[in-house]
Amino acid sequence: MSRITTLALAGAATIALIATPGAAQSVTPDYPATRATDTSETLFGEAIADPYRWLENDVRTDPQVAQWVEAQNTVTDAYLETLPGTAWFKERLAELIDYERFGIPSKAGDRYFYSYNSGLMNQAQYFVRDGWDGEARLLLDPNQWSADNATALADTAPSKSGRYLAYAIQDGGSDWRTIKLLDVDTGEELSDEIEWAKFTGISWIGDEGFFYSRFPETGEGQDFQSLNYNQKVYFHRLGTPQSADELVYETPDAKEQGHGVGVSDDGRWAFIYSSTGTDDRNELRVIDLTERASQGWAARPLITGFDNSWSPIASVGDTVYFQTNKDAPRYRIVRADLTADALEWEEVVPQSDQPISGASIIGDRLVVEYMKDASSRAVYFDLDGKQTGALDLPGIGSVGGLNGEPGDSETFYSFTSFNQPGAIYRLDVETGERTVFAEPEVAFEPEDYRVEQVFYPSKDGTRVPMFIVRHKDSTGPSPTLLYGYGGFNISLTPGFSPTRLAWLEAGGTFALANIRGGGEYGKEWHDGGRLNNKQNVFDDFIAAGEYLKANGYTGPDGLAIQGGSNGGLLVGAVVNQRPDLFDAGNAAVGVMDMLRFDRWTAGRYWVDDYGYPDREADFRVLRSYSPLHNIRSGVDYPALLVTTADTDDRVVPGHSFKYTAALQAAELGEEPQLIRIETRAGHGSGKPTDKIIDEYGDILAFLAHHTGLEVPPAD
Repeated sequence: MSRITTLALAGAATIALIATPGAAQSVTPDYPATRATDTSETLFGEAIADPYRWLENDVRTDPQVAQWVEAQNTVTDAYLETLPGTAWFKERLAELIDYERFGIPSKAGDRYFYSYNSGLMNQAQYFVRDGWDGEARLLLDPNQWSADNATALADTAPSKSGRYLAYAIQDGGSDWRTIKLLDVDTGEELSDEIEWAKFTGISWIGDEGFFYSRFPETGEGQDFQSLNYNQKVYFHRLGTPQSADELVYETPDAKEQGHGVGVSDDGRWAFIYSSTGTDDRNELRVIDLTERASQGWAARPLITGFDNSWSPIASVGDTVYFQTNKDAPRYRIVRADLTADALEWEEVVPQSDQPISGASIIGDRLVVEYMKDASSRAVYFDLDGKQTGALDLPGIGSVGGLNGEPGDSETFYSFTSFNQPGAIYRLDVETGERTVFAEPEVAFEPEDYRVEQVFYPSKDGTRVPMFIVRHKDSTGPSPTLLYGYGGFNISLTPGFSPTRLAWLEAGGTFALANIRGGGEYGKEWHDGGRLNNKQNVFDDFIAAGEYLKANGYTGPDGLAIQGGSNGGLLVGAVVNQRPDLFDAGNAAVGVMDMLRFDRWTAGRYWVDDYGYPDREADFRVLRSYSPLHNIRSGVDYPALLVTTADTDDRVVPGHSFKYTAALQAAELGEEPQLIRIETRAGHGSGKPTDKIIDEYGDILAFLAHHTGLEVPPAD
């Protein structure tokens, strides 16, 4: 069953040495003038000035905003070109990214589908094998879809037999999707085409057709800004126009609800998952697909009220297994007979001290994934909940995949860590036989880098884990890049990144702090960093920086910080609160205006984590940390590089535009406050490889220069 969820590479290393920050002196840039207006509004008795509100307008339709973007990029590009490390980072990133990368195969019928990138392809291709020993056959090549390579393959879903492939196309990084179909036998594209799909899965009923979710069409020019309300579920029958699609489920009296569908592997049940935001709470309804002839799309409520998380795992006959956090903040596995007159929930796998991060039924085994201090482990149970074994993993890292279905013991999974690119394995869970499907050959020695985990106290005494990665011969302080997120129940686990490897190769240290707001320790860890507890997130991150300096990982002037989206908010907030602690920062696609975030696209969903700006109690909390509203003019700030994209319709670029304008207007000392604005790149997904190399080459060179990291000369 497709899991339903709520709503994101090196040679010989140099030894880390401390250099004098700013040794290659750069001149603070002359910022472009930004028009300030007298726009202001009174909220709960407080006058809130908003002089740059005009920068909220869509850059594609407002010439003044477009001119501002061009002027800012001109200044930023000129500054970045002066930095000594830019050329080396871009050259090395191209080498580190240039290795074969395979996606985890999915099986449909006797066919195996997977993505593949030979190294420097801007977009991964999509292949199929007819049988495991069959020859790989190219089905889709997104590199041929647009001149700038910014049109990407966003999702794929083979039909039950593998005869057809539904696939979603993403253009310019947008969250909007166009769904098309392919005849896998012939490789020919069918005439079917679905528009206005967003935040959707694709769930087939056999080879007949599939469920998907869509929003109403927006007004002209509003597709990148208008709020996403009234999501509906439709069924598309193969070979018919979208106008003939059947409405399956909607909630016109509750326009804020979003809906998704998953179909059980046996084709018996369709589960409708409804949520109101990003929190791990949902309602669940079920359609018995064997009764469609008489009942149509009648959906029977299973779970009502948005109190807990309920995710179907798989069905075995009339019995369906679920993962839930009801009465179990770290999750448990339960089951019920869905044909019974009254549902009776039976616990199969109880909650433990380690949160459950996922589960599947593969063959006759229940495979449950756990998180142990933000690292993966996987345990086998029989279908009655008796533990029968565990998956042997090489150490600290993250597992992906482990999907399957009852009656078929074959599965695939990946394992990755900070110093190990994702190797993919084929596994028979019944026999334990494991073979390598793909093991990348990379341009560095993984053994040259060591991964350690430390635990440090936050401001309130909470014990917080942090991963630290360094060259094995590094002993003294070195410029350090600290990364964090802290929100939306998202767990940061070990994973390989060419950009981080380039930083390590240049002599730096990388640290990842598993701060509150994430899901590393279950619901309590998430709740401890959201709503009126949001300050804990910032305290945890500040404490991580203090730990790194106090314990000699980095020197007094060598700490850079980075975060994206909610992590961009994190960077903006902690820089306001402790500008003395950090020496450089990259705030990427951040949520910077906490008083207006809920006015665009998906922003309204985030009230689960942030609260409602129009409710006074929440407003007071949001006002206290909003990056835009707490810039401290007259205080020396670290060097900041804000990054965003003109087509980001998740966190609209107006957040970053207004924040940068306010930074540049304030008196923040001599360090630069710059913004880098990418074109046709969106929130991050689908970004072509050449843009990734160019962007991260700039970011790393900026952070290196302002932390004193001495970058090797370019060839």
